[in-house]
Amino acid sequence: MAAAASSEEVVKGAKVLMVGAGGIGCELLKTLALSGFSDIHIIDLDTIEVSNLNRQFLFRQSHVGQSKAKVARDAVLKFRPNINITPYHANVKDSTFNVEFFKQFNVVLNGLDNLDARRHVNRLCLAAEVPLVESGTTGFLGQVTVHVKGKTECYECQPKPVPKSYPVCTITSTPSKFVHCIVWAKDLLFAKLFGDKNQDNDLNVHSKDDSSSKTDVFERNVDEDFSQYAQRIYDHVFGYNIETALSNEETWKNRKKPYPIYVRDALPEDAVQQNGSSRDHKNEEQEPSAMVSLGLRNPQEIWSLADNSRVFLEALKLFFDKREKEIGNLVFDKDDQLAVEFVTAAANIRASSFGIPLHSLFEAKGVAGNIVHAVATTNAIIAGLIVIEAIKVLKDDYQNYRMTYCLEHPTRKMLLMPVEPFEPNASCYVCSETPLVLEVNTKTTKLREVIDKVIKSKLGMNLPLVMVGATLVFEDGEGLEPDEAENYALNLEKVLAELPAPVVNDTKLTVEDFQQELKCSINIKHRDEFDVEKEPDGMVLAGWSGPVDKQVTSNGDKRSVPASSSADDVDSTAEDALVKPGMKRKLNEILESQENFDALQNPSEVGSSSAQVVEDDDDDDMVMLDEDPKKGKKKRLQ
Repeated sequence: MAAAASSEEVVKGAKVLMVGAGGIGCELLKTLALSGFSDIHIIDLDTIEVSNLNRQFLFRQSHVGQSKAKVARDAVLKFRPNINITPYHANVKDSTFNVEFFKQFNVVLNGLDNLDARRHVNRLCLAAEVPLVESGTTGFLGQVTVHVKGKTECYECQPKPVPKSYPVCTITSTPSKFVHCIVWAKDLLFAKLFGDKNQDNDLNVHSKDDSSSKTDVFERNVDEDFSQYAQRIYDHVFGYNIETALSNEETWKNRKKPYPIYVRDALPEDAVQQNGSSRDHKNEEQEPSAMVSLGLRNPQEIWSLADNSRVFLEALKLFFDKREKEIGNLVFDKDDQLAVEFVTAAANIRASSFGIPLHSLFEAKGVAGNIVHAVATTNAIIAGLIVIEAIKVLKDDYQNYRMTYCLEHPTRKMLLMPVEPFEPNASCYVCSETPLVLEVNTKTTKLREVIDKVIKSKLGMNLPLVMVGATLVFEDGEGLEPDEAENYALNLEKVLAELPAPVVNDTKLTVEDFQQELKCSINIKHRDEFDVEKEPDGMVLAGWSGPVDKQVTSNGDKRSVPASSSADDVDSTAEDALVKPGMKRKLNEILESQENFDALQNPSEVGSSSAQVVEDDDDDDMVMLDEDPKKGKKKRLQ
């Protein structure tokens, strides 16, 4: 009873910060409120979308377009009216949410959906010395992890997976999978037609009749009839560009040749003229939709080539008719119905040309948005586990902290796999301040390249300050004097060796982000040449936990597994799974050696016998507990 009273006391007196009010966030806020927490703050930038309603149960159709944080607060106060919930409809990376802001909380609970924000919150928690409970879910998989400064590893102690990228030549010339067609439709065609006209784009912009001209075929002539423009774009990207690709016979010696598709091949002339005219939008306030205009109702139906062609032409028409003001600034968004329709149709037409199976809009949206469709029960399980760990943290019950992984299939009769937290990684540049090493050509590389490719992209700093010895060579952020800003802008375009304080071999850079209160050192090593294919950045950063993919075999197919996945050692032998006394073990090493060996002998079961660290999630992560918590405490060490 004493322990229960103690738990009740710390819960009632706790001030909690939740970051994220989506799939996990809704479940988490409800569970916190029903568990007795009475002072909860929520930060979320997003507004409610129709696609959220199937699992984010605090929201209703009438809430679409409103702030998630504010609506979630109002919904919970209806059944817990006496608690204090403070919502912030804002970005957690805003300067308002600085270290001083974080210091007021006893614990921070993450339910985020992107790596960048997670890293930012991790750094603020370290600087404020506030415990962080991290989470994430993907389908049936999920985890909850605990991060306490000085006691456990921080969120960035281990490398994290990054989105898969594809070679440009594959996307533009030789697609072999539907995802290649999606990337082409989303990142090239959609961006070219509706995005920033000044950004680089690998689409061929020269027409058949004017291949030597500088004229961009995607530019619409002032007096050009819209139907003519739409057909011209269709014929150019699906017809002429394919013919151009076929002219390179060497490419198709060992590949199946695509066939060009023109509007006249896909649709009869009268169908082109009448496209979408019979079912226009009666409600002007309704979001424009090519499916509605054409009377297509089922998003899980696979459209024919003719239907895809109609949707392509209709979506193009609707963008120019209904959303012309947005053209030039649009970026693909999986929650933008018209954008998804356009990308689905374009990808399917291209897939037809290359003999790739067509997909439904529902499937295409999942591919385009990197979506693994959410499971509401997974979110609920993870939310419960977050609260369990939060209570342990508030009681300072360090010995019982657990990282818990939710598995899709039982392993040793368990779906929830608890693991003791790992100690801080001594080589982590975030929580251990270990110096990094950057190999770079100091005579040809500009400061801008180092800041963009290393300091911002790899190290995740938002407003960096760069010093060479005692000389400040760059500072980012508001409040700079005009002459300072001008000098720093000039330094960006200088090569490292020509900066006011030259950066050469063995120079030490000090890089700092005041917002995150993060500081690290980078030792420079000059190197003349780099492998263009293996080292495309023209520089190599050592000491940084970058993503490393390994090839494993599952169901006969090779796939890449990020280094943070528990499957990264799946190709080890049974003996490799044994650990010397006192050594830490990875999650997959918890499994019995014989079970690991069996999994290796039967690759089809690899996925079911390994828990995964989830990063690419719908909204959050999840966790699971052993049937007997007392036994679970020692699982990792057995």
